[in-house]
Amino acid sequence: MIEFAAATGPTLMLDETSMLDIGGCIVNGVDIAPKTAVPDDGDARISHSVQGFLFTCGPDHIRHREPVPGRTDGKVYPLHGSGPGHAARILWTKFENGNAECRADIDIATVEGLPARIERHWFINGRTGEVNLKDKVVNVSDQIVPTFLMYHMNIGGKWFDAGTRLKGKMLDGGGFPWNFGKEPGGIFCVEAPATEGSFSEVRLGPMASIGGKTLRVRVLAETLPHLQVWRNQKAPADVLGIEPVSHRWVSRSELEASGEFVPLAPGESRNYGLSFAFL
Repeated sequence: MIEFAAATGPTLMLDETSMLDIGGCIVNGVDIAPKTAVPDDGDARISHSVQGFLFTCGPDHIRHREPVPGRTDGKVYPLHGSGPGHAARILWTKFENGNAECRADIDIATVEGLPARIERHWFINGRTGEVNLKDKVVNVSDQIVPTFLMYHMNIGGKWFDAGTRLKGKMLDGGGFPWNFGKEPGGIFCVEAPATEGSFSEVRLGPMASIGGKTLRVRVLAETLPHLQVWRNQKAPADVLGIEPVSHRWVSRSELEASGEFVPLAPGESRNYGLSFAFL
């Protein structure tokens, strides 16, 4: 892990072995990542990544273990896509004027055996403490492919209290307590259109464990137009996930039939992004 911090804001532990995703996220001296309080779906890549504060799902598939078209060996798409577990090639890191900045490329082999690249840029504003992530997914193969992306922002449930709520214009009634749904967990996926400029926004807090701060997440709505939220308090799991996502929570075949596959031609790219801050 690489320690990454600016003059103000959280201290992040970036995982160079897997996408340069975030392992630890330390706020007011507390690492709010769930660590081992997460379920194990049998995929070692995901069992590692889901313990961190943020991991990236895709770019070839998300959510459904469906057969890969044209294969006769029974190969299926991984539940979380092929990205996790690929090492990042760090191009440069800067710490200037109180800001922190890092640029990396992640070369990925998809489940179909095709190459893809994610060009990743992390930036922490040293004045406001806001963390910004910009990703460009590039089709470096010789075939037309659809691209999926989902970010899993995971927080340990033990850091919440009775006053912690989810808030956002995309949520029923504008928000509700963090422990929504039936016990021991729940999940939903809703449209999350832009409400401020190009971004949608969801908040989680306040959390007494980190000094009463609230996590604010802003998401580039053009390419991540849906928000999925998931929680699991079935022991030993104790986690809540804020999950901006590119597609509805339906099967690959349904997305294809409805015209929601947005193909990338060879050499084409698509931009994704989000930011978060503790206020």
